[in-house]
Amino acid sequence: MTAMPSRQRVKDTGLAALSVAAVVLLILGVWWFVAYSVGRGLSIADPEEQATRLFHAGAPVSNVALYGHMVVGGLLTCLAPLQLLGLVWRRVPWQHRALGYAVASLALGTGVAGLVYIAQQGTIGGPLMNAGFGLYGALMVLAALQTVRLARRRDPAHRDWALRLVVLALGSWLFRVHYGLWVGVTGGAAMTDDFRGAFDRVQTFAFYLPYLALLELYLRLFRRRDVFRPAPTHVAE
Repeated sequence: MTAMPSRQRVKDTGLAALSVAAVVLLILGVWWFVAYSVGRGLSIADPEEQATRLFHAGAPVSNVALYGHMVVGGLLTCLAPLQLLGLVWRRVPWQHRALGYAVASLALGTGVAGLVYIAQQGTIGGPLMNAGFGLYGALMVLAALQTVRLARRRDPAHRDWALRLVVLALGSWLFRVHYGLWVGVTGGAAMTDDFRGAFDRVQTFAFYLPYLALLELYLRLFRRRDVFRPAPTHVAE
């Protein structure tokens, strides 16, 4: 008999419990955004909603793209964090795969819908915001396609792309969190109603690129640690 397997099981159980707790807290944290996004997306037929700047009379494709983007994006924000439960999903791999395909499909849908809207109507912030949000949508589509493609090949690299997809899936929520914190600290300095203030311009890219950069740093440090980690040894009792 060896001590290593039992110790590893205890460690895995503890890590699984921590990951579940963290994901539950994250989902609770994003829930307000999910409810708002899905609720507003479903209100496309409401006369009051049709009187807002988001609705474009005589542009059904743009409207369906934008309001569909809200609904699908909200669902994506809620479901994507569940993919972080790696230690849990090892016990039920088929459920992990099913959820993975669902998340990738939602990401592909919301990414394409957002790009269609930008191509037809543009964003309120003009060319810079078009570029920032367009890049965000393109990266969302790329991450979804890469995750599925590599997962089908059983390529371990699909895990990295899945993490990138989770970060991107949280982007719309982070965008609003940034604004909430900024208004709370500065009272709304460097912001304008047309999203062309100094802070607005920074936000065009800041709600996703820094987080992707931090993830890339983590992935590289993680791989380096694995390269120099000594092979495990089994200790007999």
